[in-house]
Amino acid sequence: MIRPATPADLPVIAQLIRELAKYERVADKVVLDEAKLGEHLFGARPYAEVLVAEDAGAVVGLALFFHNYSTFGGRPGIYLEDLFVRPEFRGKGLGKGLLLALARLAVERDCCKVEWSVLNWNEPSIRFYESLGAKPQDEWTVYRLDAAAITRLGGAG
Repeated sequence: MIRPATPADLPVIAQLIRELAKYERVADKVVLDEAKLGEHLFGARPYAEVLVAEDAGAVVGLALFFHNYSTFGGRPGIYLEDLFVRPEFRGKGLGKGLLLALARLAVERDCCKVEWSVLNWNEPSIRFYESLGAKPQDEWTVYRLDAAAITRLGGAG
């Protein structure tokens, strides 16, 4: 079963994010504050949304996403920040179910694209995404300002 997350799901959402970080070999980078995560997902001004996947009533996967905008397309898009299903529940169609639900939301919301990033070494995920029709966007390079760079840049007068 795939459904929108509720505030009651916050502890398991935070746990799944930590499990994803461990899988991606960056567990030491997780500094999320669960209270702030709850505010950002379910507060007065949500910054992101979450779909959860359940197996036998337990939340075992998630898709955390938010809207972006295509100036060329003149319509919103969806950026999938995190897609994760606990390893022991993979192969049951939950990841595909999360992506299908996200695609349905994109259609309902008149989005022109759904995008995400995948680690270059994550061959199982790459194969999975390509089996669904996703195509790599090799002509783009991702750039990032980290918190320290944002502070330097934003504090510059």
